[in-house]
Amino acid sequence: MKICIVAEGCYPYVVGGVSGWIHSMVRSFPDVEFVVLAIVANRSVSGKFVYELPENVTAVYEAYLDDYDWGHKPKHGKRTRLGPKEYRALRSIIMDQDVDWDTIFEMFQKGKFSIDDLLMGADFLNIVKEVYKHRYPQIVFSDFLWTMRSIYLPLFLILTTPLPEADIYHCVATGYAGVLGCMAKHFYRSALLISEHGIYTREREEELLKATWVAGMYKNIWIDQFRKMSLLAYIRADRVTSLYAHARELQIGLGCPEEKIVVTPNGIDIKRFENLPGKKAEDEGFVNIGAVLRVAPIKDVKTMIRAFAFAKESLSTLRLWIMGPTDEDEEYARECFELVDALQVPDVIFTGRINVSDYLGRMDFTILTSISEGQPLTILESYAAHKPVIATDVGCCRELIYGEDDFGTAGILTHIMNIAELAAAMVEMGKSSQMRREMGERGYKRVVNSYQIGQMKQTYEEIYEEVGWSYGKLWPAEKMEDKEWQE
Repeated sequence: MKICIVAEGCYPYVVGGVSGWIHSMVRSFPDVEFVVLAIVANRSVSGKFVYELPENVTAVYEAYLDDYDWGHKPKHGKRTRLGPKEYRALRSIIMDQDVDWDTIFEMFQKGKFSIDDLLMGADFLNIVKEVYKHRYPQIVFSDFLWTMRSIYLPLFLILTTPLPEADIYHCVATGYAGVLGCMAKHFYRSALLISEHGIYTREREEELLKATWVAGMYKNIWIDQFRKMSLLAYIRADRVTSLYAHARELQIGLGCPEEKIVVTPNGIDIKRFENLPGKKAEDEGFVNIGAVLRVAPIKDVKTMIRAFAFAKESLSTLRLWIMGPTDEDEEYARECFELVDALQVPDVIFTGRINVSDYLGRMDFTILTSISEGQPLTILESYAAHKPVIATDVGCCRELIYGEDDFGTAGILTHIMNIAELAAAMVEMGKSSQMRREMGERGYKRVVNSYQIGQMKQTYEEIYEEVGWSYGKLWPAEKMEDKEWQE
């Protein structure tokens, strides 16, 4: 059996988070062949992997959201006109009315037109005029037209992506990844599995509402586009997974059929965090706070730094370690460095990319100040190292801290972007070694009980087997000899 992992903006180019989960999943099934179809911004990042690929990953294919080559160029300067069926399909997707995705898939995979030709041509213009007349006559048409071109360029580029053939397409998000998975299912009649760590549509909506590059009604137009793509993935998937119960409720609210959804908590290899090196001589007298994250806006590192500055005034022994890459958003990282300098707050250490097991044993507790999360692996890893956590009330953090078991509270939960609450939590945790010890042990019991890699592997093995067999795909190699199945 061959499984194609379809991922957007993560594996194998970015460490941690979803990338770490994919890497762990692939390594959990060493006897299964995987290929990766990676959606990246453009060709400038091509081949720049930060993971050493496991031996069972036989190929990495790339799809680009922005590309200097927009496809076949029009001949003799003439613009291509679509046939009636293709025109109706294009109209259906732009109008978002009974979208004929199958014709769209056929059109872009088999057509010989230029995307530039299509976006600048009469067919696209006429459909946009129709949308404008019925829904947005109050805004400037030229701005609306160029917005629609910018919205559909990445989707059209994705739709022209050559598709590797596989038995199961496992999309680690909806959105563009879900579109590719649905298109592959259309052509190869393969099984389709969608796994959401965060709810893609909600995350894009949050980003757009905060964005400065798009304003007013145009934010809603972009949000509708992401909702449209996610709905396609929900409807065509054979199974959809979510990390926790509330995420499942959000998926249902966004149009996913309830009977398709399976809750599949993350799992980690707790053995990685046994016998970790402890504190060094340089840690003497300090209470070390560990923040394992990418220095990026979604992690809200600036709020963390501001809160630490206040906490440091109350408890001078605190020291903050910000551990993770700073090259994902270099401008944001630079602003974080400058904020530390401007506040003149001591004992803030940026380590850059690290092996977390080299540092976690030195920490007294960890902190996560994200404005959006799914089920953070960094919290599970902290628990595996017997360390309590401070986390914002996003994603599954509430469930991880308070639990649905009898082990008790394993950290402190705060509201997002609340400097006062975060600072108070750092001081409270920093002052009490007994609190840290007791909460750390509760977290350890919780991760052992419910969040081990073996439990996650078993769940996905059952899902892969179920969806694979339902499409006549073979799962373990030994089932090739299963005469009852063959008959």
